[in-house]
Amino acid sequence: MAELKTSIEGAIATVVFSNPSKMNAMSYDMWQAVPKVFAELDRNPAVRLIVCAGDGDKAFISGADISQFEKLRGTVEAQVEYNSAVERAYVAPMNCAKPVVARIRGICIGGGLGFAAACDLRICSEDSIFRMPAARLGLGYSPAGVRRFMNVIGAANTTDIFVSARKFDAREALRMGFVSKVVPAADLEKTVADYCKMVAQNAPLTVAAAKFAVQQWQKDEKDRELATAMKMVEACFASDDHKEGRKAFMEKRVPGFKGK
Repeated sequence: MAELKTSIEGAIATVVFSNPSKMNAMSYDMWQAVPKVFAELDRNPAVRLIVCAGDGDKAFISGADISQFEKLRGTVEAQVEYNSAVERAYVAPMNCAKPVVARIRGICIGGGLGFAAACDLRICSEDSIFRMPAARLGLGYSPAGVRRFMNVIGAANTTDIFVSARKFDAREALRMGFVSKVVPAADLEKTVADYCKMVAQNAPLTVAAAKFAVQQWQKDEKDRELATAMKMVEACFASDDHKEGRKAFMEKRVPGFKGK
């Protein structure tokens, strides 16, 4: 069954993209479910960070489910509707106030690569394989989608992976800056879990303000919400968490932040 599986352990939520028989290819229903799942996790005050992963050890997301293309993308109107659902899914982790980490193992291709690019951070296993095959399928890729890649890996690398449609490995993904860390497959879950625990101990208001500011500088100047970004910074200084942070520092202990 093609579905999204969600679990919460402490302050960390995990969203698993599950379609094992098709290397976790995204069905239309899965694309549609993504914004709802992320909105629910964003509203949950207990959740401070979200991890995205593929079901099993063979793939993160192998792209969209091509078997549905004839039925769901066979006309111009259907194509527009399908693409809109995909774009809403891509934007969901960006709109989420909490950091989103892609835990990538195995195949990360097409729509999977696009979704990973929309996450805040990406950590992968040494056996991961990446590819943007749009040019081999005759698919047009939206300017917004291309820009997301440019924000992560720059213009030259973006041009390369799109026009060549070639596969590249974890080492090259690290060189490009697409992933921030590459680890042995056996260490991937622990590495991501340890990183997420570290982030989850930090002040939620500060983390949210930093993520929001980063995203504003990736937008066109006319679309930047810098006044809102500054209000978020001011809220950090006025928060109980700021008082707790100062107190914990003086007392040489780990702070207990509440997000208030």
